[in-house]
Amino acid sequence: MKKWSREKLVKRAIEARENAYAPYSSYKVGAALLGKSGRVYTGGNVENAVYPLTICAERAAVARAVSEGEREFVALAVATENAGPPCGSCRQVLREFGEDIVVLIADVEGGYRETTVADLLPDSFSKKDLEEVE
Repeated sequence: MKKWSREKLVKRAIEARENAYAPYSSYKVGAALLGKSGRVYTGGNVENAVYPLTICAERAAVARAVSEGEREFVALAVATENAGPPCGSCRQVLREFGEDIVVLIADVEGGYRETTVADLLPDSFSKKDLEEVE
């Protein structure tokens, strides 16, 4: 895989945000997920009048990647108006694919901070915990 650019991944997340469907909260979120293959998968949040059925941008990007055969990820950029971090559900879904995934939390101007899934979800539950059950 070629060297990847944090700024380009953030730009892709900001672009994905434009396609978000957020008629209730007006809180648009875009995500860009970099697979180990070098391919980038994007997603936007899709709200529903029944709020629990809303799909987060991060989970939309993961679902798109997985449905296209990608299983290993390097980084995720998520973009919101105010650089809001991924929710707990998104953190757990990302954890399924690794603690070392870099997470870039960006605002719409392109400013971002960098963290990892491990830092966002310490002492997390994973498939390793299921393997230890006798």
